[in-house]
Amino acid sequence: MFNALQLLAASDSGSSLVFGLTIFALAIFLGVEVITKIPPTLHTPLMSGSNAISGITLVGAVLATGEYPGFAKLLGFIAIVLATVNVVGGFLVTHRMLEKFKSR
Repeated sequence: MFNALQLLAASDSGSSLVFGLTIFALAIFLGVEVITKIPPTLHTPLMSGSNAISGITLVGAVLATGEYPGFAKLLGFIAIVLATVNVVGGFLVTHRMLEKFKSR
């Protein structure tokens, strides 16, 4: 089924944009539904998992920066900076949340 959708989307650039936006919108709705069903006690481990995914994004940004010249290198550098801020900020927030659960 997915291959048929890809062939349909590849027919022209306008329909591929619509296809991409449809997948993006479905991913947003699915993500919201999954996150709202998780109990609050599991939010900290979930944040740690999302920090790991951000680390993978950082590795991808480093690879993209080294491979392509010119404007792509600038975009890769910006991606490295933003992904680093995301990873460090995520770990700081997780650390602060874990500090709240420590007994005094």
